[in-house]
Amino acid sequence: MELILEQILNGLTLGGVYSLVALGLTLVYGIMHVPNFAHGAFYMVGAFAAFFLMSSFGLNYWVAMAGAGVIVAAIAVLAERLVFHPLRHHEGLHHMIAAIGILLFLEASAQAMFGADFRRMQTPYAGIISMGGVTLPSQRLLIIVAAFALMLALHLFLRKTTTGATIIAMAQNRDGAALVGIDANRVAMMTFAISGVLAAVAATLYAPINLVYPAMGNLVITKAFVIIVLGGMGSVPGAILGGLIIGFAESFGAFYISTDYKDIIAFVLLVVVLSVRPQGLFTTGAR
Repeated sequence: MELILEQILNGLTLGGVYSLVALGLTLVYGIMHVPNFAHGAFYMVGAFAAFFLMSSFGLNYWVAMAGAGVIVAAIAVLAERLVFHPLRHHEGLHHMIAAIGILLFLEASAQAMFGADFRRMQTPYAGIISMGGVTLPSQRLLIIVAAFALMLALHLFLRKTTTGATIIAMAQNRDGAALVGIDANRVAMMTFAISGVLAAVAATLYAPINLVYPAMGNLVITKAFVIIVLGGMGSVPGAILGGLIIGFAESFGAFYISTDYKDIIAFVLLVVVLSVRPQGLFTTGAR
C-alpha cells in the first residue's frame, strides 16, 4: 500500500507539471488556434532564467521563480507581437513553421550562453517528508501543492474576473468578441504572457528534481501536445485531466512495467484514446 501511495504522489507530481505546461499551450490554441511549438522553449528559458538568477545573483528560490515568470512572459509577448501577430491572416502552417523557428532560436541562444552541459538547480526544499509510512521529497510535495494552487488561481481568474471573461469570449468567438469592443491584440498578448508564466513556474518547480539543459523542453512539449489532444484541443479542463492521466500512467507504468518505457506510455495512450474518441475527452474547448 505504501508503494502504491508513493506512485500516486509521483503521478500527482508529474501530472501537476504536465498540466501547467499544457494549460499555457491550450490557452494560446484557444485564442489563436495555433499550435505553439515554441512553448517548450519557453519552459526551458524559464528553468535557465531561474537557475541564472539564483546562481549569479543569489536570489531566493521564490523570487527567482517570479523573475523567471516575468522574463518568459516578456519573451512570449515579444514572440506574439513580432512573429505570430503579423502571420494572423495566414494559414496555420506558417504559424507552425514560425513557432519551430522560435524554438530553435531560443535553444541555440541558451546553448550559446550557458553551454550544452547539464546543470542542477538548488532548492531550499531538499528534505524528505514521511507521512504514514510514505516518504516523499519536499520538492515533490511543493510541486503538487503549488501546481494545483496555480490551476485553481487560473480557474478563478478566468471565471471570476472581467479580464478572464474577455479571454473566454475570444476563445468562444473571436469575431463576436471584437464586435462587442474586446481588444483582440491586448487579449492575445495577455494570453501569451500567462502561458509564459505557467511554463516558467512549471520549469522552476520541476528543475530541482530534474536537470537544466537547452533541449529540456522538447520531451515536455511533445507530451503537452499529447495531453491537449487527449483532453480536446483548446479545453482547459481537458488539459488538466489529460496531464493527470499522463502523470499517473507514467508513474504506475514505470513502477509496474519498466522505467525504460515511461516516455512511450503517453503516446500509447494517445493512440488508444483517439481510437475510441477521436475528438478527445472534452470537446467544448476553453468555453
